[in-house]
Amino acid sequence: MHPTQVLFPGTREPVSLPVCDHYAGSEKLMRKSIALQQELGPIFDITLDCEDGASAGNEVAHAQLVASLIASDDNRFARIGARIHDLSNAHFASDIEIICQPATATRLAYLMLPKVNSLADVQRAIKIVSSHTRERGVRMPPLHVLIETHGALAEVHQIAALPEIESLSFGVMDFVSAHHGAIPGSAMRSPGQFSHPLVARAKLEISAACHAHGKVPSHNVTTEIQDTTVVTADAQRAAMEFGYTRMWSIHPLQIQAIVHSMRPADDEVALAAQILLKAQQAQWGPIQHEGRLHDRASYRYFWSILQRAHAGGVQLPSLTESWFKPSGTFSTTSKY
Repeated sequence: MHPTQVLFPGTREPVSLPVCDHYAGSEKLMRKSIALQQELGPIFDITLDCEDGASAGNEVAHAQLVASLIASDDNRFARIGARIHDLSNAHFASDIEIICQPATATRLAYLMLPKVNSLADVQRAIKIVSSHTRERGVRMPPLHVLIETHGALAEVHQIAALPEIESLSFGVMDFVSAHHGAIPGSAMRSPGQFSHPLVARAKLEISAACHAHGKVPSHNVTTEIQDTTVVTADAQRAAMEFGYTRMWSIHPLQIQAIVHSMRPADDEVALAAQILLKAQQAQWGPIQHEGRLHDRASYRYFWSILQRAHAGGVQLPSLTESWFKPSGTFSTTSKY
């Protein structure tokens, strides 16, 4: 039996996504990002940005460009999503109508919803997206939500519980700005973003809500572009101290640092494979490995390690590769 059949019987398996979400707004950067994904494989997602990427007066044409790129053969792995305008914006509905056309919807990885203020906002957005896709007879894409307001944070557990939601991201800059100077600007970057109590609390609430409901917490951007050691340090702290399993990138130089920092270490992957293969031989009953007892509780942990490694392009032991063939989504032969 496949590990998911044994380890998550009758329940919804936690979502697994590539550890890096790379944002691109202009046509030039979008095409460069897609070319890089073709070269490296689907070890990172690409989010084409309608909210901040479109110039004033060019919103419809920009959404049409985004839709054409997602529908094109260049979207080789179907791991490209789109950030649309927020619910209060006049272009929210037109973004959905353009991007969720039949030719695009089948290859759209997700839609990112920015600036939601409440659970009700998210539910309203779901209703609108669902209506558009149902009318066209296409699947509704998974939704990602950007948590960056007081109201959204207050209801983050209810938002994470919605079945249509796949991932929650933290918007540190808008969140700090929403405090009108009560939080210093230094909390938008390291080390303040990890040490200021109000910002740290927000990050922990989002991460906890995601893990409680099997969704993916995605960490905010690092504004430092040239110094990848800063990106690496931020990604490591986000993963090790705050439980984030995904992080935004705003420059191609950040992608490799994030992928390397947030995917599991090779020795942890090897251990996970050994334990799960031994568990499979024991028909998923309890086993002893290197003097320690393991059962399905620890098997679920090690399965998540293998999933994250696979999504990050780690070469898995050959005997475990068959577990990932049905999805056909992630590559195990990255150049990293």
